[in-house]
Amino acid sequence: MSETPQKQSRLAQALLVVGGLLALMWALEGLDTVTANALDNFGIEPRQLSDLPNILWAPLLHFGWPHLISNSIPFLVLGVITYLSGPVKWLVTTVISAIFSGLAAWLLSPIGTITAGVSGVIFGYLTYLLVRGIFSRKIGQILISLVVFVLYGSVLLGVLPGTPGVSWLAHLGGAVGGVIAAWLLHNRSRDARPQQMAY
Repeated sequence: MSETPQKQSRLAQALLVVGGLLALMWALEGLDTVTANALDNFGIEPRQLSDLPNILWAPLLHFGWPHLISNSIPFLVLGVITYLSGPVKWLVTTVISAIFSGLAAWLLSPIGTITAGVSGVIFGYLTYLLVRGIFSRKIGQILISLVVFVLYGSVLLGVLPGTPGVSWLAHLGGAVGGVIAAWLLHNRSRDARPQQMAY
């Protein structure tokens, strides 16, 4: 009986943390608007050593309101679902996805481009949720992955080149980061198996 209040508390915490991060993105976009897009300079420029630290905050920045609006609902929904796995798992998945997304953009994007936006992290959440059940072998997580795939599976097409002005490389890097996070956090099956000993 005590699980229901605990789950409600975790959901409230997830909405507060993920929603708060989203509110920060909106505030930064407002600041970017009134400063004539000055924050866009803190995106990731490929192969510029001085831009490597930008990998950490480029996910918080967007190129205009339409860009931010299109990312807001997927970030909130997938971020909250990921957070319900636990705050530490959410944090690890967020950081790994952001780093892999940013490194992919920094290493592989064409010179003369600049990358920003939270979509790489969104792809990380998506792949984390899709594959964690495979590593953990938990039926509940597998069922959640099926629901997530039905709702957001078509988004995975964003890891393919095609749409001008969209960094598919950052999407792909974030997706790889999500798989790595799921493997690191949920691959306990080998450790849990009883060791076979002959006698």
